[in-house]
Amino acid sequence: MSNGSSKRTTPNGAHAGHRRARQTLTVETASPGVAVLRLNRPARLNAVNETMVSELAQTCADLGADQLVNVVVLTGVGRGFCSGIDMRDFGAGTLDATAPAIDRLHYQEVMCALPEAIRAMPHPVIAAVNGACVGAGLALCLAADIRICSTAASFGNAAILLGLSGAEMGMSYHLPRIVGTSVAADWMLTGRMVSADEAERRGLVSEMVEPDGLLNRALELGSLIAGLTPLGVQLTKRALQVNTDAPGLAAAMELENRNQVLAHATDEAAARRQKWSS
Repeated sequence: MSNGSSKRTTPNGAHAGHRRARQTLTVETASPGVAVLRLNRPARLNAVNETMVSELAQTCADLGADQLVNVVVLTGVGRGFCSGIDMRDFGAGTLDATAPAIDRLHYQEVMCALPEAIRAMPHPVIAAVNGACVGAGLALCLAADIRICSTAASFGNAAILLGLSGAEMGMSYHLPRIVGTSVAADWMLTGRMVSADEAERRGLVSEMVEPDGLLNRALELGSLIAGLTPLGVQLTKRALQVNTDAPGLAAAMELENRNQVLAHATDEAAARRQKWSS
C-alpha cells in the first residue's frame, strides 16, 4: 500500500464468509464486488425466526469484513421480501408477556441489532424489495442505503396492529428522515399497508420496476457503485449517515472536507484524476 490506497484482498481466503452453511439465507457473488444476500424462508414469506436472527447478524459481519465485496444487494426468495417476525414458529427463544422484563428487553435488543448490522456494514446496501415488507422486514429495508422495489411490493409497520408500539427496531428514527414526520406518523399510527406506488411517491424507494426486472436493476446499480473506488464510496456512505443528524451546515462540511483530504491522497484517486485529465 502506498499513499493511503488499499489492496483488495481477503484474509483467510476470498469470500470465506460466503461458504458458511446457512438455513435461512443465501449469499452469492453476482458480479465483481457485488454480493446478493437473500432471505430464504419463502414458505413463510421470509419471516424472521430465531435461526435467521443469528445467521443474519453473522452474515452481515462476514460481508462487512470481506474486502472483495463493495456492495450488498438485500432481497427475498419467492413472493416476499420479509413478512416480519414469525409469530407461529419463531423458535425456542419466544417470550410471552409473563417473562421477566429484563428477558423481554434483551429480546428487543437482539432484534434491534439486525437493522443496526445492516447499517453498520461499510459497503452500501441496496434493498431490492420484491414483495411483502412488513414489521421487521420494513426495519431491515429502512436500514439500507438505497431502496428500490417491484410493483408487487407492499410495506407495513404492523406492530401497532398487535397492540404494541409502532415505534420499534429503529423505525421511529429512520422513517421520518426518509419520508417526513407526517407520512411516517400516518403509516406508523395506522399500521396500514402501503402500496409500491405510494412508497415511490413518498420517497421510501427511489425507483419502482416490474418484478422480473427488479434484481437486474439492483445489480446494475450495484455494479455502478462497485466500479468506483471503495474508499470514496465508504466515506460517502458514512458522511450521509453522520450528516443526516449534523447540527448544522458547518459541521457537515467539516466532515466532508476531511473525507476529501483522505480520499485525495490515495493511488486510486490519483489514477482516476489522470484518466480524466488525459
